[in-house]
Amino acid sequence: MEFQETVENLINGAAKPVDSLGLLERYLKKLMIAWEDIDCEIKPYHLIFAADNGIVEEGVAAYPPIITYLQAQNMVDGKATISCFCNYHQVPYSVIDIGINNENIAGINRRVAFGTKNFLKEEAMTSAQFSEAWSVGNDIVKNTITSLGANLISFGEMGIGNTTTSSAVLHAMTGILPEFVVGYGASANNAELIKRKCSVISRGVERHRNSFTRIGDILRCVGGFDIVAMTAGMVACTEMKTPFVFDGFIGAVAFACAARINKQVERYAIPSHLSKEPGMKYALLLGNILADDVPIQAKMGLGEGTGAILMVVLLKTMLFTIQHMARLSDFAIDTIIDSPGRGII
Repeated sequence: MEFQETVENLINGAAKPVDSLGLLERYLKKLMIAWEDIDCEIKPYHLIFAADNGIVEEGVAAYPPIITYLQAQNMVDGKATISCFCNYHQVPYSVIDIGINNENIAGINRRVAFGTKNFLKEEAMTSAQFSEAWSVGNDIVKNTITSLGANLISFGEMGIGNTTTSSAVLHAMTGILPEFVVGYGASANNAELIKRKCSVISRGVERHRNSFTRIGDILRCVGGFDIVAMTAGMVACTEMKTPFVFDGFIGAVAFACAARINKQVERYAIPSHLSKEPGMKYALLLGNILADDVPIQAKMGLGEGTGAILMVVLLKTMLFTIQHMARLSDFAIDTIIDSPGRGII
């Protein structure tokens, strides 16, 4: 509690009205409290997990599975949106091929399999594959923190069909009808596609329902390798007392799973943007985050961690500002009139 008061005094004592920077102040406090340090600089690292999903066999995606490999390779080559975001803001990143269905490897080779299986027909992954995917997320994050010196991890993903797997995981966790959580993903508005996704998710989850005894079972039966790795990575961040930023809908579902596995995850999680996917607000609530508490609301739906990098930039800006701006105590005035807006007059 003493250190929390130190952080609050630092931020509230800056030469500005208290709380005038809103959510940016809240999440800067969260960073500093997690670090237990007010003089630290942000050393970010962005991790993108790429994998294919067997459920695309059911026609739930507007793009062919080859796009997963092609776009992941674009990321490696510095030609994707996320690459440009990271390179421009000097945020180091890695693409981890955890399950792309292609003979070629894109990025770091930690491939568990050539994509998951079609969960409408069988479990998405075996127990051994789930354990391996979990180990990949855990090991990559811990190595990034201990060997590369990162003190803020951000997560992204790439995988055709992963809004379907994320929606299936959320439906299985909560019982919320697919119609309330399923969105268009990367496709244009297509009512028939939505109906198909809802039907596939409902039937797929029902097929495996008797196997759901814990969150890991849900991820194994209807999830994707990317979601498993991110969930494991968020739990690893918590174990390492390292804050992390998650992206849109897929990241929010991974966060919800991680928070169910380890309640302390909520202490280190920072949301970035509110995805267009309707299920995101429900996923956030599972980790006690309101939609209004998400700083960036720009109707984005790209994935890759693009929103997460923008949030990292906002946090870096806030940290520099608080550490360098004038203090209220510097003003040579006798009285401060406390206006309704708590401003300085």
